[in-house]
Amino acid sequence: MSTLNTESKITEGYVNDAVSLLKRLIATPRVSRDETAAADIMEQAIRDYGYSPYRKGNNIWITSEDWDESLPTIMLNAHIDTVKPVSTWTRDPFTPTIEGDRLYGLGSNDCGGGLVSLLQVFRIMHDSQCTTHNKPPYNLIYLASCEEEVSGAGGIRSVLKPAENGIGDESFVAIVGEPTGMQPAIAERGLMVIDGTAHGKSGHAARNEGVNAIYEALDDLVFIRDYKFEKVSDLLGPTKMQCTVVNSGTQHNVVPDECKFIIDVRTNEHYTNEEVFDFLQGKLKSDLKARSFHLHSSSIPREHPLIQRCIEMGMEPFGSPTLSDQALMRFPSFKLGPGESSRSHSADEYICISEIRDAIEKYLKLLG
Repeated sequence: MSTLNTESKITEGYVNDAVSLLKRLIATPRVSRDETAAADIMEQAIRDYGYSPYRKGNNIWITSEDWDESLPTIMLNAHIDTVKPVSTWTRDPFTPTIEGDRLYGLGSNDCGGGLVSLLQVFRIMHDSQCTTHNKPPYNLIYLASCEEEVSGAGGIRSVLKPAENGIGDESFVAIVGEPTGMQPAIAERGLMVIDGTAHGKSGHAARNEGVNAIYEALDDLVFIRDYKFEKVSDLLGPTKMQCTVVNSGTQHNVVPDECKFIIDVRTNEHYTNEEVFDFLQGKLKSDLKARSFHLHSSSIPREHPLIQRCIEMGMEPFGSPTLSDQALMRFPSFKLGPGESSRSHSADEYICISEIRDAIEKYLKLLG
C-alpha cells in the first residue's frame, strides 16, 4: 500500500490539495476560541472529499468506514487554531504568500502543515483501501481540534473520553502533527501555573511598623530559585520551576501587607503536577493555588512499534520542551509533523511546500 501511495505522481495531487486548503485557512483568522469560520472551511473540505464528518463545537473528526472494535486505533491529530500575530510581522499574516518553496502566513507552521498533511494521509489511505480492498490492521481516525493554544475546555478535552460519547481509550495511539522537523518527539513537558500569596501587615514605612509581605515571600522565592528536583529525565532533563511575576505594594511609604507571585512549573514524566503542588505546599509559607492540574507531561515508550518504525526509517526520537494537546491524552501519543518548532509563534511564520510533501510520504511509509 505505501509503495503505491508514495509515488510522486499520485502524491502530488494530494500535496496540491493540502496547500490549497492551507492557503484558505491562513486567509481566515482563527485565533483560539474564535475558530468557527476556519472549522467551517475544514468541515466543508472534508465533505467535498466525500466524507461525513462528526463535529462538536469547532472540533471535527472522521473515522474508518469499516470500524472494528477488536482492532487498535491510530488517531491523526492536529489543531485548527493559532496564536495572535506578533507586532513584528513584515507582511500581512492573513495573506497566504508563496515565495519559492515557502508558504508564508499565520499558522502555516503551527500547526497548519500538520493539519492539512494528516488529512491528506487519511484520504490516501482510504482511497487506497477502496482500490485494493486491503484494510490495515488498525482503525484510523483524523481529528482536527480547536483551542489548542489556550488548552481550552472547548478543545480536544471536550471530545476525548470520559466526555459523553467521547473518543479515545487504551486501544488508541495518537500521532500529533506539531512541527518537529518530522522527527518523533516521544516525550513532552507538562505545565502547571501556581498563584502564590505571602501575607504581612500594613504599616507606615517611616515608623518601621507592620510586617512586610515582600520579606515574607523572600524565603519562598529563594527556595523556588534554588531547589533541584531529584528525578531527571533522559529526554526532558529535570523538572523546572521559575517565579515569573511578582506584584506587591501600593505606594512608597506603606509597608505592603500582601505579595503575590506566579510560579511556572514544567514537569518531566517522573512527576505529576499534583505531586509537585503537594510538595511545594509542604515547603512554602505562602498560600498557593494551582490554576489547573490537567496539563501533564506525556511520553511513549521507545519500544512502541510506531516509534521503532520511525527509528527504522532513520528518525531520531527526542524530548520536546513545548506543550501540545498530548497533555490531555490518556493514551500513548507522540508528536511528528512538518515544519520547525522554532518558527512557531514568530513573525513571518512559514511552512515549506516540500516539507508538506515529505511529511505525507513519511506518514504513509510509517503507517503502511
